[in-house]
Amino acid sequence: MSDPDPSSPADPPLPLASPRTPLQLSFPFLREGSRVWERERKPPQPGELPSPLPTKRTRTYSATVRAKSGPVFKGVCKNFSRSQGHGFIRPSHGGEDIFVHISDIEGEYVPMEGDEVTYKVCPIPPKNQKIQAVEVVITHLNPGTKHETWSGQIISS
Repeated sequence: MSDPDPSSPADPPLPLASPRTPLQLSFPFLREGSRVWERERKPPQPGELPSPLPTKRTRTYSATVRAKSGPVFKGVCKNFSRSQGHGFIRPSHGGEDIFVHISDIEGEYVPMEGDEVTYKVCPIPPKNQKIQAVEVVITHLNPGTKHETWSGQIISS
């Protein structure tokens, strides 16, 4: 009797096995400083569209790092709607008004028209042609106006 040829098509090929356990990856990766994926996300409700604007919670890690390392600019709050969650800043150096989202405002007061602010900028995807203000800090409250804290308390300045 002859030995069967090991390359004969009658024997099915065995799958290749790695001596190590396979690498388990889950997407997206959690990176240091990224808080985007720490919370459990709810599935979108019917008819609910995701916001196209990058907020502090949805901004990518690399965009956050670039924004934090950028220069600080000064400007004046042109308008801000707490109910809509956004407003605009008029840069002190002139130019086009800059969008600001409610999640990018630091401090205890809601910005009012005429408040002086400092901010950094971050491009708005997908084309990165426009910018938005991030890390917005009110440096001087507009005198003679009533200011509201995030908790709802009214303060006269």
